[in-house]
Amino acid sequence: ETYRRQYRFNAINLIQVNLYGPGDNFHVENSHVVAALIRKCLEAYDSGNDRIVLWGDGSPTREFLYKDDAGRGIVLATARYDESEPVNLGSGNEISIRDLAALIAELTGFHGSIEWDTDKPNGQPRRRLDTDKASNLFGFEATTPLEVGLARTIEWYRQTMHTSDN
Repeated sequence: ETYRRQYRFNAINLIQVNLYGPGDNFHVENSHVVAALIRKCLEAYDSGNDRIVLWGDGSPTREFLYKDDAGRGIVLATARYDESEPVNLGSGNEISIRDLAALIAELTGFHGSIEWDTDKPNGQPRRRLDTDKASNLFGFEATTPLEVGLARTIEWYRQTMHTSDN
């Protein structure tokens, strides 16, 4: 806001939820939850492992936004929004990590067990943004259902990254 006033710097502030999609970071040590779950499930499937172990108890919830929706939201905001007040970009939907893991396992073909290491932390109990401003101020609403975005991400990973990891 200060730059806007002092230097007439036309900037907007968009706060995005957890992004995912093709091109994500799938590194074994520093990927985020969607990419990490996809990698774990596919590696277990390929190696014949019948279980994966995940941190916490799976109860925290998160909101995810497919990268193409995020890009569209940024373009809409750039064209239609000219204020300094922050605006959230998200899907408006949340899912528990437990349900997310089960969905990714299903989409990757992993049919083994998912075990929860409750000695490891859960992280923040809930993360979901109010996305009403984005809808009201510049007409943004996410259009990619989580299952569709996950399927696209899994396919991209299989074709682009997974074969080079082994």
